[in-house]
Amino acid sequence: MKRKAFLFCLTLVAQVAAVSAIASTPEPVVAAPPNRAIPAIKLPVLGQLPSLAGATQWLHTEALDRARLRGKVVLVNFWTYSCINSLRQIPYVRAWADKYRKDGLVVIGVHAPEFDFEHDIDNVRRAVGALHVPYPVAVDNDHRIWDAFDNQYWPALYFIDAQGRIRHVKFGEGDYAASERVIQQLLTEAGSRGVGTGLVAVDAHGPEAAADWSDLRSPENYVGYARTTGFASPAGIVTERAHHYPAPPALQLNQWSLMGDWTMGRQAAVSQGAGGRIRYRFHARDLHLVMAPSASGQPVRFRVTIDGKPPGAAHGVDVDSQGHGVVDTARMYQLIRQTGPVVDRQFDIEFLDPGVRTFAFTFG
Repeated sequence: MKRKAFLFCLTLVAQVAAVSAIASTPEPVVAAPPNRAIPAIKLPVLGQLPSLAGATQWLHTEALDRARLRGKVVLVNFWTYSCINSLRQIPYVRAWADKYRKDGLVVIGVHAPEFDFEHDIDNVRRAVGALHVPYPVAVDNDHRIWDAFDNQYWPALYFIDAQGRIRHVKFGEGDYAASERVIQQLLTEAGSRGVGTGLVAVDAHGPEAAADWSDLRSPENYVGYARTTGFASPAGIVTERAHHYPAPPALQLNQWSLMGDWTMGRQAAVSQGAGGRIRYRFHARDLHLVMAPSASGQPVRFRVTIDGKPPGAAHGVDVDSQGHGVVDTARMYQLIRQTGPVVDRQFDIEFLDPGVRTFAFTFG
């Protein structure tokens, strides 16, 4: 279980609906017949909407508070822009915001950072634009809104009725049809007419596409020493100082290693020269790596291989078929998306310039 104390991004296998009125089994998004009645869902009162005053800044709106939101159905989405689980949920949140705006739904994205670079407001603005997030975003750099909700997960959805009461909570990905039905019911309770029972149809691409959960055997892993697992470089971890890491022996599934000159910090490993490499043995359709350019902002070129060869058709959106790409902003990069059978693979990334900062591997 991933808890607030460590501020972890929630994976599907770690999801817990501690407060849930709907079964948490993910279900496909299939539009319901327009005239089919959906039975009312029992939605208990779980508390009052906490204060939103802890936001350090608001995007797309003036500051919102409970008084301004009174009479509105509100969906609060806790997210952070480098979290793959948050990214895969956003297409649904966008679609709900668009579909139900006329019925009185207000969507608020609470951006609560995980990594240091996610505190940078320019990075957040860039991500909000790139992700086409149109609804208000509360920048929660100090986690004051997070704490007011006693939230513990990314992503998390809080459903608030028109009287300002929390009626449902959903942690993690999935359950999109059930979540939309909660929205429909709360809007109907608030007096909106003609909400209907049809569900949004989402055609997500790139990192926003749903994971291949049936063949995913590699969990999220961190590159910084504070939270990493499976590190298999022969000399072990050397913290907070430059160290030369030799090539490892053969890796087992979900083991990884550094090669070349690196400094491993709590959050990230930083390459100390051109030619630094990372190797990872994984089993998943997709492989992503959260990275940032050098501390001076200089872009860092890289090249990836899979089983020692260019990825070809298995390249992600941030590399070409030969495996070439550039780290030019601090974000998550999709490096591998396989189109063929998913088996254990060896992933290598070599950085052609010094200074890259690497934070976390995620899979899908």
